[in-house]
Amino acid sequence: MTGPVLSVEALRVAYHTPAGAVRAVDGVSFSLREGERFGLAGESGSGKSTTALALMRLIKAPGRIEGGRVLLGDTDLLALTDREMRRVRFAQISLVPQGAMNSLNPVLRIRDQLADTIAAHDTRVSGGDLDTRIGGLLEAVGLDRDVMWMHPHELSGGMKQRVCIAMAISLRPKVIVADEPTSALDVVVQRQVIETLGAAQRRLGASIILVGHDVGLMARFVDRIGVMYAGRLVEVGPVGDVIADPLHPYTQLLIASVPDLESKGVFKGISGLTPSLLSPPPGCPFHPRCPKVFERCPVDEPALREVKPGRWVSCHLY
Repeated sequence: MTGPVLSVEALRVAYHTPAGAVRAVDGVSFSLREGERFGLAGESGSGKSTTALALMRLIKAPGRIEGGRVLLGDTDLLALTDREMRRVRFAQISLVPQGAMNSLNPVLRIRDQLADTIAAHDTRVSGGDLDTRIGGLLEAVGLDRDVMWMHPHELSGGMKQRVCIAMAISLRPKVIVADEPTSALDVVVQRQVIETLGAAQRRLGASIILVGHDVGLMARFVDRIGVMYAGRLVEVGPVGDVIADPLHPYTQLLIASVPDLESKGVFKGISGLTPSLLSPPPGCPFHPRCPKVFERCPVDEPALREVKPGRWVSCHLY
């Protein structure tokens, strides 16, 4: 049996402010198998996007990756030099960014932006061969070849996001990190974009990490899901099992807050606010909001442990 294509071990990321260090990612560990779709879900501020950017080594000051390992095969991405990491990006691990509107250069044609990505890794391709390759990439994500001659402002939000997917798959990477790729899109376009992402992944045989807060979207797309809270993973398991039988109280409330057609007019939220990562509460970070809190929760921080085959949870109830 082959090992995981990507292993994240005790990843820690902090943003240093005058008031102190904000622990945005605090000891996150998970693995990604070949061809697997893994979801990272949670509320805003839970550390999902910071985790995604850390995998790509794109954390900017005042943020800093302070510990852990990110193994792509046998290569620790966190141990590479900046130059070595630039060779790995897009070629082995690529990113579909959250905001396509802000990710594309507004003054360059789509063709030039895709060409820059390809030429940075493969100087042998040029001229007509390059245009043929770019046209094929655009068609692979459901766009017309003529889109290459357009500027970003001439494209809709969904088209721009497809261009970002084309850029992410241009060098046939092993892992695609999609950071909320459907944010700011209407529901019809969301479905089209996520289907495009899935089709591109199947064509490459790549693995995907999908970051988002839409549990309903996760349920339809990913194989396994990791639920994050306050910079930590609180539950990991096959998505069907987690949706049908959530173990962590936070996961239970998160899934219960998803609207459904049978509960018309009834809105369920999670009481309280996410904790400050500058000074998180002691013990379990969810205990101030947890309906099942008991005397141990504010004292001891629970470890993420396997409580059922393939089911991992960080809770003193187990």
